[in-house]
Amino acid sequence: MAKKSGSGRRSAQAKTPRRLKQIEAKRTAILDAALGLFSRAGLHGTTVEQIAEDAGVSKTNLFYYFVSKEEIYVAVLSRLLDEWLAPLRAIEPDADPVVAIGEYIRRKILFSRSSPAASRLFCLEIVQGAPLLKRELETSLKQLVDAKAEMIRGWTAAGKLAPVDPHHLIFAIWATTQHYADFASQIDALLATGLDDEAFANAAAENVSRIILEGIRSQPAA
Repeated sequence: MAKKSGSGRRSAQAKTPRRLKQIEAKRTAILDAALGLFSRAGLHGTTVEQIAEDAGVSKTNLFYYFVSKEEIYVAVLSRLLDEWLAPLRAIEPDADPVVAIGEYIRRKILFSRSSPAASRLFCLEIVQGAPLLKRELETSLKQLVDAKAEMIRGWTAAGKLAPVDPHHLIFAIWATTQHYADFASQIDALLATGLDDEAFANAAAENVSRIILEGIRSQPAA
């Protein structure tokens, strides 16, 4: 008899609102524990036993929610990608471009501050060639970025922004804002501080915003 997947086993049980809440709480605990471990040791350097221990569940109980370590890893990355892209999704075409992009930069810095492990894990996955996230990058991520790039082109065509390639602008924002999480050890070595310091985080957001926004702000015609 074929082994049922975790979702198959779960569907066999009645899911009352209370039960659904318990399931979601356990899944969240497992994903949170896995994120911390994966961000430090990667997929292959992390064991199911470590995840179960950090999540406060038995190994048997963990396999009720996920059928394999790889499924946990993909779930962690999918949740991470959704949270990471939320600020980009929030930008609307009718917004003031400079204000909207400035807010996007600020929210990206805040994400690096509140979720450094998530940023580092995403970086690790990409550096390795995105073996388990490539399909999502080529579909949902590409669709979102292409849509926002078209929006930026519209702003440029309307004279609301200086001429700029939208993709390079988005890449520049990602690179600068995520640097503070992905290279936190380097920043600490150079400045003995980091995003844990609220004043430093605010200064990072202010300076990155000024550097980028001054480069894309529409200039009055001579």
